[in-house]
Amino acid sequence: MPAHCLAAVSTAFRVTAVREFPIPDVPEDGGLIRIEAAGICGSDWNSYRNNATPRIMGHENVGRIAKIGRIAARKWRLKEGDRIALEEYLPCGECLLCRRGDFRLCEATEISRKTGEIPLRYGSTPISVPPSLWGGYSQYMILHPNSVIHRVDEHTPARRLAMVIPISNGIQWTIHEGQLKPGQTVLIQGPGQQGLASVLAARMAGAGMIIVSGLSRDAGRLAIAREFGADHTVDIETDDLREFVAKATGGAGVDLVIDVAGGPRTLIDSVDCLKKAGIIVFGAWPSKVAEFEPFKWIIKRATVKAARGHSYESVEAAIALVQSGAFRAELLATHAFGLSEVDLGIRSIGGEGAEGAIHVSIVPE
Repeated sequence: MPAHCLAAVSTAFRVTAVREFPIPDVPEDGGLIRIEAAGICGSDWNSYRNNATPRIMGHENVGRIAKIGRIAARKWRLKEGDRIALEEYLPCGECLLCRRGDFRLCEATEISRKTGEIPLRYGSTPISVPPSLWGGYSQYMILHPNSVIHRVDEHTPARRLAMVIPISNGIQWTIHEGQLKPGQTVLIQGPGQQGLASVLAARMAGAGMIIVSGLSRDAGRLAIAREFGADHTVDIETDDLREFVAKATGGAGVDLVIDVAGGPRTLIDSVDCLKKAGIIVFGAWPSKVAEFEPFKWIIKRATVKAARGHSYESVEAAIALVQSGAFRAELLATHAFGLSEVDLGIRSIGGEGAEGAIHVSIVPE
């Protein structure tokens, strides 16, 4: 075990520097993971541009246990060398929300509404909080006693396993929140990481029809959506989405809309494309909504759900899906960069770096 490791630190707005950190001692109830790959989430782009707090980003983490304390080994039933994937949450584990399985809603995972204090959370916690190694853009990362851990297999490439968090979001929002049933119809707005994951989830659920919408620049991603099982794709810059959905569904509308685009019109289009008593799930809430008409929502008896992350169950399902090889994972896992290229990797997710980036991973040297 080396005495020090390297990590890419977000030091200011849109600025990254590789720094050296001491490898911490491992407490009896904690551990240390050697990172194999850390995925870049779409939310990292927003954080990178708007948060100047020095921190090691990266919350879609896969690796091997390098050290583990005696109590943690017994609690987690793990040993050094075991391969794991981590969720970003570090919940308290004791509140009612945690005990009923909604640990992603635990107050310990939220920014304090009173003080603005950032919670302990992988990829967000400042380096000023010992032992600093709280993110996956690093050679090593601390395993907090409250870590949410999943076992993964030995042969699936780490870059593919780093996608399980966005894929689990698609499963959570489509199957658990959206309650999609076999034979039902779904409209997915936005063919990014989460949207394409929702296509995979909808196909898993036995959807009768999957429609995916995007912009003209999304032509390549819409092609991947069709590869993953979408029945129809629509460029909303050349076709009217509402007319397209009405024609495709024989005027009935869809049972479920998943909005991962978050545009000013997607909320309005969602209710217009929905059949009565349908469900709308928002994975990307727009900063501004145009032409909001509450009467339409009442007439449709629409159920609207704001999505918030993933459950343990959905992450397990995502791991099983990735490990099964049931879809062409390379179509999603498009790019990988080293620690010295974290800035390029994050900008690629934001459309300012490598072309064609969908899911990008950081693979520490």
